[in-house]
This record gives sequence, C-alpha cells and structure tokens, in this order.
Amino acid sequence: MARANSKMRRLLAIGAASALALGLAACSGGGGAKDENTVVWSTWGTAEELTRYKEFNEEFMDRHPDITVKLQPVADYGDYHSKLLAQLASNTAPDVFYVGDDKMGQFADSGRLMPLKKLMESKDSQTKPDDFFPGLFGAAEKDDEYYGAPNDSNPDVLWYDRTALEAAGITEDPATLAENGEWTTDKYLEMNAKLKDAGLTGSMFWNYWATHWSWLSSQGLPAPYDESGAFTADADPASVEAIDELGGLFQDGTFVVADTLPDGAGADSVFVTHKSGFFVQGRYTIGTVQTAGDPDAYDIVRWPTPDGQAAPTGVAVSFLAINGNTKAKDAAFTFWTEFLSAEGQTFRLEGGGNAVPSIKGADDVVLEDGYPAHAQTFLDMRDIGFTNYAAEARVPGLSTDISDLFLKLYEGKADAQQTLDATADLVAEKSGE
Repeated sequence: MARANSKMRRLLAIGAASALALGLAACSGGGGAKDENTVVWSTWGTAEELTRYKEFNEEFMDRHPDITVKLQPVADYGDYHSKLLAQLASNTAPDVFYVGDDKMGQFADSGRLMPLKKLMESKDSQTKPDDFFPGLFGAAEKDDEYYGAPNDSNPDVLWYDRTALEAAGITEDPATLAENGEWTTDKYLEMNAKLKDAGLTGSMFWNYWATHWSWLSSQGLPAPYDESGAFTADADPASVEAIDELGGLFQDGTFVVADTLPDGAGADSVFVTHKSGFFVQGRYTIGTVQTAGDPDAYDIVRWPTPDGQAAPTGVAVSFLAINGNTKAKDAAFTFWTEFLSAEGQTFRLEGGGNAVPSIKGADDVVLEDGYPAHAQTFLDMRDIGFTNYAAEARVPGLSTDISDLFLKLYEGKADAQQTLDATADLVAEKSGE
C-alpha cells in the first residue's frame, strides 16, 4: 500500500478537532460483525487497491465458505484514524483494520486491540513472528506483545533519472557505484551539486520521519531516541552537524521539500519531466514513471553512506490489527493471518503491486517483472530497515509536529541546534516526561 504522504499527515494534525468530530458523526454507520462467522474489515486505499482487496475477499470466501468477509473502505486517510478511534470507543469498530505507521503506537496504547502473540505462534497461524522482518514491527510491538503486524512495506529508496543525470554531465551510475561499495555521501552530494549547477533539482524528499531519521542513520549516527524513549540527538554533536548539513542542502535549493511544491507542478511532474536527479519514494513510484512513457530512464539505489556500505534507513509500513472486542475472534484471526501470509501478500502485490512484502517467502513479486533494473534494492533495504521509532509513533501527532519543526529548518527559519532542541522539548512535553 502506498503511504499517505506527509502533506496529508500535516493537514490531519491541523484539522484534528474537526476530523474527530467527523469520526464521531460517522460512528453510527458500519461497525464490526454481529456473529462469529462474519468479518468486517476496514482500510483506506486507491480504487485499484480496493479492487484487489475485494478480489482477495472473494478468493478467501471460496476457501472458507463458512466465513463471510465484508470490506468497509474509507476513502480519505485524513478521516480514517479519527473515525476508527471513535468507533473503537463506542464498540462499533470493524473486526479487522489497517493502522498507519504514524498512528500504531496510539492504537497499541488504547487497550482496544487484540494481543496477537499467542495466536501468531499457534498451529493455525500462517504468520509466525519470526516470519516477518524484525525492523518492521515498530510500535506494534509493546512489552513483548504484538498488537498488529506489517501488512506490507515501502522502503524509501532513491529513485534516480539517468536523463537528468546525463544532462548535468554525470556519467557514473548510482546503482553500479552501490554494487561496488562506492556509493558514498560525497559522491551523492557531488552529483547533486552538478544537477543544481545545470539548473535542475538535485533531490526531492517528503518531509516526514523517514527523511530526517534516515539521514542520521545513513551517516552512521545513533538513533535519535535512547532505549527509554528520550530524545537524544540534540545532545550529540555529530547528529547536530549532520542535520545542519541536511538543512543547508534544502536551504540552498539543492534539495527540495516535495510537500511544498505547487499544485500542477508537484514532485511527480518534476520527476517525470526529467527536472530532478533523485526522488525519494517507495515501490509505488513504478506506476508513475511507467505511465509517463520513459520507464527505462529510471532506476533505484539505496541511501549513500560515508563509507559506501549499506546502512539501515526508513521503511514506511501500515499494520493490520484485530478489534479486541470482535465477536468473530476465530474467523477474524483466520482472515488476518491469511491476508498477511506469504501467499496472501503475493496475491495482493503481484502483477504491478505497489509495495514490498513484509514477510518471508513472497519476494518474487518484487522481482517478477525485472523492473526497475535494481529491484533487489527494495528487498535489501527492507531487510535491514526500520519503521518509525516507537517512542515517536506512540504519541498522537508527534511525528507531524516534529516534521513541522524540520520544515522551519529546511526553509532557513531555524538552525539545526534550534530544531533538535525544540524537538527534544516537544518530545518531553508530549510524552509527559
């Protein structure tokens, strides 16, 4: 599933009160099943995604004629979670539902989700905990218990445009450099400088957690949170220096915040018209570049590092959870485990799917079409990547508020130390520490 972009998340935070009101008003409709053999599940998604989910439902019911599955879609990610929380509070929520990576901690702390560890380890499970890539559980794992599992994933790779690179006089191929252990931060920034000098955009990033924290991780720096959940990057001189470098690249126009580009000239448009060398996104970008008619111009590479070796970076995920008050516990788990299984993820993602499996045994769907040429990079980055830190994801609105602070840095309205100090204060305030 394609992640909701950070612009939507920021709008969601700004309109939280009105969104909650909308959610409460919507509680009278929908809701979970009224018997043990019916499973109602809910998600957001595009028309194409919802069509695939309905196909999965039909295939599932063919195999389980005693279980009826009903999809309850919510068109807008911005309304989805507020509505769902209100439904959980009033016992009218669906039996199974998606949760975004920026909301999972809040839902896990709500006391409304079914603990899943024993079920996942049971003989009826097709989704053992060890079947998933461990860095993807994030805030769904709490106190040695699981309250959801990643339904699929999207590593934030660096898509690059050979046509734009060539226009800037760049002859080296980033993916080839990466294969040779030569994809260094210096080489990447050298290419970005050439792109800028040629009147092109160097790199476009979405302003959300995976951008600023991946930059730290890719540069060999520690996580911004310690084991207790306290924010520590503000007190680490090397992290401050790295964030200062990141901010400067946005401030001088080498990097661009994709969220701030105007309607009609957005990041997708800039990229497919060969005006930017790099665009940091997930596998869902395949559809964008193929539709534009010049797919062979594009490929992907991992984030650069000081020594040219791979480092963990951010992976966007969403989770599948089960309502703790479902009246169809057995049927709901059967649906849940088959939806997340290697077979289920293959069914949902094959033939042009827009995400990367989160479970072992389904990787062929990423490699089946041989596109992009270095599609294996998606899998390699997923294997060592991380989702949003639990300390951040468990606090409502915290990720969005931190991104707002970073936007000030990127726009030159604050320096790196001010940004990280403000982030530390915000984390302490919102976490109650």
